[in-house]
Amino acid sequence: MKSKGVLSCIGVLAVCVLFVSAIYAAGGSKGKIPITTSSQKAMQLFLQGRDLSEKLRGQDSLQYLEKAVAEDPNFAMGYLFLSLGQPTAKGFFENLNKAVALAEKASEAERVWILGVQAGANALPAKQKEYYQKLTEAFPNDERAHTLLGNYYFGQQLYDQAISEFEKAISINPDFSQPYNQLGYSYRFIENYVNADKTFQKYITLIPNDPNPYDSYAELLLKMGKYDASIEYYQKALKVNPNFVNSFLGIATDLNYLGKFDDARQHLQKLYSIARNDGEKRAAHFAITLSYVHEGNIVKALEELKKQFALAEKINDAGAMAGDMIIMGNINYEAGNYDKALTHFEKSLKIIQGSNLSKEIKENANRIFLYNSGRVALKQKDFASAKAKAEQFLSQVSALNSPFQIRLAHELAGMIALEEKDFEKAITEFASGNQQNPYNLYRMALAYQGKGDSAKAKEYFKKTANFNSLNDLNLAFIRKKAIQSQ
Repeated sequence: MKSKGVLSCIGVLAVCVLFVSAIYAAGGSKGKIPITTSSQKAMQLFLQGRDLSEKLRGQDSLQYLEKAVAEDPNFAMGYLFLSLGQPTAKGFFENLNKAVALAEKASEAERVWILGVQAGANALPAKQKEYYQKLTEAFPNDERAHTLLGNYYFGQQLYDQAISEFEKAISINPDFSQPYNQLGYSYRFIENYVNADKTFQKYITLIPNDPNPYDSYAELLLKMGKYDASIEYYQKALKVNPNFVNSFLGIATDLNYLGKFDDARQHLQKLYSIARNDGEKRAAHFAITLSYVHEGNIVKALEELKKQFALAEKINDAGAMAGDMIIMGNINYEAGNYDKALTHFEKSLKIIQGSNLSKEIKENANRIFLYNSGRVALKQKDFASAKAKAEQFLSQVSALNSPFQIRLAHELAGMIALEEKDFEKAITEFASGNQQNPYNLYRMALAYQGKGDSAKAKEYFKKTANFNSLNDLNLAFIRKKAIQSQ
């Protein structure tokens, strides 16, 4: 045996590869995206973890996915799904990078899936769309391929296209729960509450022993301003899973909208006390920050945010730290502390540029700094600088064909027009901006008010006041003003 050891190993490996391809990549022969691993045990663990991940139980999925990659250290899709459940940005990027590095050892379809997730993380939406379209073309009968493409459209606020893809996924596999959730939200965002209600009720029926269907329905009720009924459904989700973070955040949001700020923060302290990791602790800190902003207590909001930042700083989580600096900048910006705001935006950029994150993420940070520094220049009455930054930002995001950031460019142009009292232009620009950002609706109201159209101004102030989004800093900034301006 030893004399033929090398040849024997090669022969055994060849048989193993064929065996794995036949069993673990067999999905491809049935029109499904294959999953490639060298270990049957790893596959079993992966499928358990994937199921939990697709039911939005990311923390619960980790125990299975961690064991799966331990069984097969070359398991690219194992690392991909492991990245999706991470409680920190640092953990997400570390595991995503492992998946990318191992992608060549998987099937072409798995490689495309992984690169699509990487493109999204790198703020390259056009490339992400290209990858996901390849998957649906190659696997038209795979519900997960259509759900991925639907999620892409959903993220870009192209809700009609998203609905089409989610419905395709459901028609392929009516028992696959994930697209029901996103389909319900797609209907919710286009204010088709009847279809959203039907979809979420079907979602509850499909997996009644999971918390997320109740949580999603609760958020629909929150959106409709039915705060007490919303709290009841969030409590149903917590009865199923007492650690379901989103339902804690949802109840706190309902309480904030009811003006019960102390109750909201007490509820979030419960979340903090049972938090299973720093990610959940950070979620509690951010929601408490929002509650203070809603109440108008900026000092307390910033104090809470510093606690959030400290958790990221402890593990040198560059992505989270940079994001926290931008939030600090935004709070100071709203408080009229423009020099402090710019300092925080600069610190955010410096953290990203000094990190080991990808060059694409660093380039995106440069673009976001253009936008943020342009806003500061505008408030400091440096219109020339604000316009130059706005034009540069628009040029860069247009070249990338990034729909979300193109909307941001229109938003900045609208803010400039509003400051210059060019109300018609402001209205046009904000109409091309992000309609899921309540601050843009508030700015539309100000533009109509400046134009002298009090009826339209009142309509948009009311839309802003009743926007009722979940855990939304932008709404926290202006909801009280919008209510007072109706």
